[in-house]
Amino acid sequence: MTDEFPEPRQGRSVTRRTFIGVSLASGAALLAGKSDVTFGAQSSTTPKMATNTTFKLGGDLTVNRLGFGAMRITGEGVWGWPPDRENALKIVTRAVELGVNLIDTADAYGPETSELLIAQALHPYPNGVVIATKGGLTRPGPGQWVPNGRPEHLKQAVEASLKRLRLERIDLYQLHAVDPKVPLEESLGALKQMQDAGKIRHVGLSNVDPHEIARARKIVPIVSVQNRYNIEDRKSENVLIYCEKDNLGFLPWFPIGGGGGLKPENPLNLAAKAHGVSVVQVALAWLLERSPVMLPIPGTSSFAHLEENVAAANLKLTPEEWKAIDAIAG
Repeated sequence: MTDEFPEPRQGRSVTRRTFIGVSLASGAALLAGKSDVTFGAQSSTTPKMATNTTFKLGGDLTVNRLGFGAMRITGEGVWGWPPDRENALKIVTRAVELGVNLIDTADAYGPETSELLIAQALHPYPNGVVIATKGGLTRPGPGQWVPNGRPEHLKQAVEASLKRLRLERIDLYQLHAVDPKVPLEESLGALKQMQDAGKIRHVGLSNVDPHEIARARKIVPIVSVQNRYNIEDRKSENVLIYCEKDNLGFLPWFPIGGGGGLKPENPLNLAAKAHGVSVVQVALAWLLERSPVMLPIPGTSSFAHLEENVAAANLKLTPEEWKAIDAIAG
């Protein structure tokens, strides 16, 4: 899930213009420090600042911490084809040219169109490019997101994603959401079978709590978690801390906060003026300095915004700026 992904059965859309207007945070990756840096269970107000430029998913997939979320290359409302397919293809290609090597998508994005566009743009895939996709949410219609964690569905979903992405094995396959009607053990058991068959390299989770992560890890090794997280919404702080302690990648979705109505003199604006950059770039720097396991996957259909996101990797906040911005959440 990326920066404008709706929670199941709940639509949500915050544009970059709205973000700048209310001066709240968007998450993207800040390429920063050594991959062996560890982060304990401290409060986010007293962090060991992340300085790693890369992260190893599952211990063997090295990715740059700036990823790209491919949800927004689809049509309006994450439904159907984009109005300009050539632009979508060029955006994906340009992301890789800029050094992004973690592309996040899902069979539900479109549905199917995001995966098809990624394959069209990048196949045969450049060395080192990691395609992460998800299954377990179905799309009966626009604006509808319905969990389906039945084992037979997930196995079919994996096979279909392999075909659309033109892959023999998916590097990271994530359970998009826990289906309340299906025991988690059954859903993850199906993914383990696909992993044992050589069709999945690593398994990740999305929209889970620490207890669910622990249950899942009894069934299959888990290498990453994708939950909502941004400056103003830290409900998944306990999940981030869990990931830090066990060195699991944390992919924050909906990294744009939105709606806070901060005053012009708020810390985000002050830091942006001090560094001569945009408020968006300051927010990106904050997010990635928060934790060395943070792997944001911002999505965009704009070349200017894509390049701005990547350029944010060069921004380093002072400890005082970081703490002031961190305090926005209260």
